[in-house]
Amino acid sequence: MSSRARLASFVWIVSLGTSICLVGGGGALLAQGPSAAGDLATWRVDYYHTGGLGIEAFSLDRVVVEPLPWPGHPAGFVDPSDSGTYRFRVLTAGDGEGNGDLLYSRGFSSIFAEWQTTSEAAEMHRTFHESLRFPAPDAPVEVAVDKRRDDGSFAEVWRARLDPADMFVDPSSPPRQELLEIERRGEPRDKVDVLLLGDGYTAAECAEKFPADARRLTDVLFAHEPFRHRREDFNVWGICPPAEESGISRPSTGIHKRSPVGATYDAFGSERYVLSFDNRAWRDIAAWAPYEFVEILTNSETYGGGGIQGLFATVAVDSDWAPYVFIHEFAHHFAGLADEYYTSPVAYETPETVIEPWEPNVTALLDPEHLKWADLATAGAPIPTPWPKETFEAHQKEIQARRKEIRAENRPESVMSALFREERAFTTELFEGAEHARAVGAFQGANYDAQAFYRPQIDCIMFTRDEVPFCAVCQRALERVIDLYAPGASR
Repeated sequence: MSSRARLASFVWIVSLGTSICLVGGGGALLAQGPSAAGDLATWRVDYYHTGGLGIEAFSLDRVVVEPLPWPGHPAGFVDPSDSGTYRFRVLTAGDGEGNGDLLYSRGFSSIFAEWQTTSEAAEMHRTFHESLRFPAPDAPVEVAVDKRRDDGSFAEVWRARLDPADMFVDPSSPPRQELLEIERRGEPRDKVDVLLLGDGYTAAECAEKFPADARRLTDVLFAHEPFRHRREDFNVWGICPPAEESGISRPSTGIHKRSPVGATYDAFGSERYVLSFDNRAWRDIAAWAPYEFVEILTNSETYGGGGIQGLFATVAVDSDWAPYVFIHEFAHHFAGLADEYYTSPVAYETPETVIEPWEPNVTALLDPEHLKWADLATAGAPIPTPWPKETFEAHQKEIQARRKEIRAENRPESVMSALFREERAFTTELFEGAEHARAVGAFQGANYDAQAFYRPQIDCIMFTRDEVPFCAVCQRALERVIDLYAPGASR
C-alpha cells in the first residue's frame, strides 16, 4: 500500500463546550467542557510497524478514545526541537494533497528503530506495536509519520486521513486503574505530567511497596538539575496494576512471567536492557493517568533499565543502582539524550557511515570549527579535548571482562554491585585529576563508539555511574523539554 493511501479514520469528541480555534483553516482542536483547563479529549492511534530486509510498513490497528482529557497545554502543541528518529504531524485536511495547517507535532523514537540497528534486522522481519497520542480534532485531519534520513532531514513514510464522523472509533474504556497522586503541583495542562507505572508487583505489594518505591524515585528525580529547580513545573502520578506473582521476565535465566505491563530483561539479547514489547497492554493501563512521560518501575533487583525517546523509560527498583539508572534512562525518554558511554556491550551494530547524530549531547565533530554546542564551550579548551582516554579504556576492558564472567556464572547481584562501586571509585579519581575536568569541549568516545563520536564533558550521568550531575549540554536539552510542556512556568 502506498504511504499516501487513505485510511478510514476516527475521532471522538467526549463532550461539547466552548471551542478554541488554535489555527486557521478547515480544522481546529476543540476544547471540551467548561473547566478552567479547557480540557480536550485524548485519543490514540495504535498501529503495527513492520520491517527488516529492506522493508518498512505501517498498518492501522485501532483508534481509541482514552478515558481522561488531554493533559497538555495548547502552547506546546508544536514541537520545535527537530528531535527523534521519527516525528509525527497532525494537519488539517486542507486540499487533500498534504498542504494542511500544522496542528500538532512530536519527535519520537521507537523500539522498531532500535531493532533496526541490530544484526537480527538483517536476517528477518519483525513487527512492533506502536501508538500516537494527541488531542482530538473537531474536523477531518491527516496524520503523517516522517522518518529521519542520513542527511538529518525527514521524509514521510506513512499518512492516514482521520475523520471525526467514522463509526469505528472505540470510545469504550479499558479496565479502570487506581491512580496514585504522588506529587501534584497544578493542573495537568500547565505541568509536565510523569507517570510511574509499576510492573511485577502483587496486589499486596501495590498497596505498600509500590507507593514507597515511587516516592523514593520521585525524590531521586528532583535531586538532579535541572529537575530540582523546576520541581514546581511537574506532576507525578502512579499506577500499579496487580500481578499474579512478583517480578518480571528474565529469559537469559529461564524466568518467564506474564506481568501486566510486559516488562522483560534481555531486550535484543542485552541482559541488562529492560523493555516492554506489549504496547497495547501498558497503554490501556496508562490511559487512566494524565501523562506525557512514563517510567516503568519493575519490581526486581537485577541491574537493568532502558529508555526510548517519547515512549517510556524503565528501572529495576531494588537494584543498588536504581537511582542512577532511573535518572539516566529517564533522560533518554524525556529529551532524547544519547548514551555517552562506549565500552559496555550493546546489541547495536556499528554504522557503516558516520553522520552527525541528531541527539543534542553527542557529535561526530565533522566540522571542528563549528562545534555543535559552541555557545557552551569553555574558552581556550582545545577541540578535540584531551582526557586520560587510554587509562580509562584499559580499566574498562578489565571491568567488562569481570562483568561478563559474573553474569555467566549467575553470581549474586551483590557481587555485580561491588564491581560497579570499584569501577566508580577508579573513574571518579581519574577524572577529578584530569586537566580539563571542568571544561565543556569535545571529548572523544561516545554513542557506543570509541573513535567516531564525542561528548561535551569528561563526565556526565549519560557517561558513567559516577555521582556527577548532567553536563551543561544535557541540562540545557532537558530544560527545553520542560519549557515545551510547562510553557506558562515562571522562573
